[in-house]
Amino acid sequence: MKTLVIGAGGREHALAWKLRQSPSVTEVHCATGNPGIGTVATCHDTSDYVALAKSLGIDLTVVGPEVPLVAGVVDQFRAKGLAIVGPIAANASLEGSKIHSKRFMAKLGIPTAAFQTVENATQIKRNFRYPVVLKTDGLAAGKGVIIAQNEAEFAAAIASLPFPMVIEEFLEGEEVSFIVLCDGKRAVPLEPSQDHKRIFDNDQGPNTGGMGAYSDSKILPDAMRGHVLNTIIEPIVRTTGFTGFLYAGLMMTAEGPSVLEFNVRLGDPETQPLMMRLTSDWGEALMAAARGSLTPDLLQWSPDPATCVVMASAGYPDTPRTGDRITGIDQVQDAVVFQAGTKQAGSDLVTAGGRVLGVTATGKDLADSMKKAYAAVDRIHFDGMQYRKDIGSKGLRRYNKS
Repeated sequence: MKTLVIGAGGREHALAWKLRQSPSVTEVHCATGNPGIGTVATCHDTSDYVALAKSLGIDLTVVGPEVPLVAGVVDQFRAKGLAIVGPIAANASLEGSKIHSKRFMAKLGIPTAAFQTVENATQIKRNFRYPVVLKTDGLAAGKGVIIAQNEAEFAAAIASLPFPMVIEEFLEGEEVSFIVLCDGKRAVPLEPSQDHKRIFDNDQGPNTGGMGAYSDSKILPDAMRGHVLNTIIEPIVRTTGFTGFLYAGLMMTAEGPSVLEFNVRLGDPETQPLMMRLTSDWGEALMAAARGSLTPDLLQWSPDPATCVVMASAGYPDTPRTGDRITGIDQVQDAVVFQAGTKQAGSDLVTAGGRVLGVTATGKDLADSMKKAYAAVDRIHFDGMQYRKDIGSKGLRRYNKS
């Protein structure tokens, strides 16, 4: 079948890369893509996705980023009878509005942090203790969250984040990304993964779109995966008829898993290690999800963990610098370099965004995958590059404790 990937980042590069390997797929197209995606797919510079799909005779479209989902791209495709993987706009509001998402969780009894929603500063009820979490209501590319440790930081957050917003209790524990593929009736989980949001090592500095991720089956035991499916995922699917990817950002607290947020698409950079571990026909699974015939056997995984290290540009996450020449990708061994914020400038590949590359490797165990990923990072250079040195280290500490 002919496939179309919507998006232009590292997640979309990984999606197209895996679709290119799928026996069921004959062509891979992308709108709009980037130079890395262009090595595995035909890129098209257009935002009229329906017209593109019709003109190319696309059999299946998969949506990467959240913005077109919230804008209703799935509704538009279905109105034309075109197969697409993703939620309708009404269900995409689980990510598009933090206020809607929190209220919906409360209605369904899904565990989440205690919260209040406010339209302006005068509505704030100071019935919380520090630290406290502030989240802007709308889409913010993973950066609309501030954790205030004291009154001064709270005041600064109120001044910097737009209203309306959610103010919620700070939860203690370890974060896990739990992503499922849904066909409207059932949800099939992908392997667990863990994102690293802060810009600096040891979870220091401001939030970003994600500075790296790893996927390892040991992150969540089978019993806990079943618990999350039963208590968090399936109530959403039953109530909404959800289709596409549902991403529960979990905090594993002492009382059990609690939802920090829902996303309605694959995570970035979680997709990169997940696609490295997937061994089954990705195109076949996605088409089954679009047709309402998804079964668990369509998703098969390698037991080998995978680690993705994001290399970001100077100035990220505030004001990323662009135009710096990237070298060394062709010297990488035992890893795949997924491109995100890149563009071609003559014969040079240069930086064109905040998160530039996702250097990803698998290994016989988590430590081996980390070693391979960082060895590949060492071969790549661009001026001002920044990356975390501790992607996956939480997993190693967890295993050492056990």
